[in-house]
Amino acid sequence: MARPNWKVILARTLGPGVRDTEFCQELDRFLGCLRGEGRIRAHRITRRKPGFGPPSLGEFQVEIEVADLPQLDAALRRVAAREGEIESLHAAVNSKAHNATSALYRDFPDDFRARGEEKL
Repeated sequence: MARPNWKVILARTLGPGVRDTEFCQELDRFLGCLRGEGRIRAHRITRRKPGFGPPSLGEFQVEIEVADLPQLDAALRRVAAREGEIESLHAAVNSKAHNATSALYRDFPDDFRARGEEKL
């Protein structure tokens, strides 16, 4: 398998009274559905150790791997359609979390990047 090129990082904090394992189970179902449809390559859920790092980082970090931006766009379009099973799975996750932030990262350096001629 080719190495993933792009990673979406989501930081989330649980809503009041939400059980951590319940949230992770719902999130795994949602992202597993997207993975099963080939819309994402993989996902991983990690949890910040209490007391390590500022609250703005979120309690949970969700890493979603995609091969390229067209694959990410296909996943986002699938969810944005807001219909069928994926809508129910998405709603189940969002109802349990708040204070979500996100970032988009890519593998670096790029495989195609020339080295030694950079001006900056």
